[in-house]
Amino acid sequence: MEETSPEQQFSTNLGAEEAVSPVGTLRLHEFSSRIFHNKRMLRVWVPPGYDLPQNSGRRYPVFYLNDGQNLFESATSFTGVEWAVDETASRMIALGVIPPMVFVGIDNARNERLKEYIPYRSLSPLVLRPLGLKYPDFLLKEVMPFVGQRYRIAKGPESTALGGSSLGGLISLYVAIAAAGVFGRLLVESPSLWVANQQILRDARKFRNWPEKLVLGVGTRESGREDKDRQTVENVRELERILRRAGLDQQRLAVEVAEGVTHSEGAWASRFPGALTFLFGKPD
Repeated sequence: MEETSPEQQFSTNLGAEEAVSPVGTLRLHEFSSRIFHNKRMLRVWVPPGYDLPQNSGRRYPVFYLNDGQNLFESATSFTGVEWAVDETASRMIALGVIPPMVFVGIDNARNERLKEYIPYRSLSPLVLRPLGLKYPDFLLKEVMPFVGQRYRIAKGPESTALGGSSLGGLISLYVAIAAAGVFGRLLVESPSLWVANQQILRDARKFRNWPEKLVLGVGTRESGREDKDRQTVENVRELERILRRAGLDQQRLAVEVAEGVTHSEGAWASRFPGALTFLFGKPD
């Protein structure tokens, strides 16, 4: 990524790097958290035309996504494969499928990822001091104000989305429950619903104030072991049943069980266009 001059940099107290391309602008902010007592990168993508004078009064929907390292650049992705969020969003915006919007990739805390993305004390995986209970406050009191002060973000749950995959999907689901009414759009890919003996499913059964639109995705070969794969799919199907009983019909809930598909960035990237269309697509 090319580093801009100080005059070109987006102005924040913590500084930012920025890369401009035909698919919009990606800005990198080094972000300090008082809640977690650590630093990470926030990767903010703004759509083509965001900085044009004629759009200076326009406010944009925003999509917050966990594991930000994996979203925009293969060089920073854990597996070397990215979600291609910027290319996908730019193409869909140009085609008029979704409105121009801002995407915020929230980097995980690397060695602390497991603790931050798990909100329950767990023996499998072994997390005796989980930090995930703090993740809703981290988003609502730190990340979202930081972004809202620096970018023209539209307000309201209908303009605010959250999503993630694997443990990032688990914590997204937990935040949707813990911070009811904040996020009107939710993407949950290959969620680790098995954590802490499926505690998230028990929490979900008691919850009613779900986002207006929700996408669930999972592959049938997530682990490569037949018994675990069956259980993984069944967990997602159980979550689907819970959501249907809570009143989410076909217009509010989309579920994709991808035959033969693995637990991978490539899988989540391939399902991302469909998820975006369902969550933010313009009505026919």
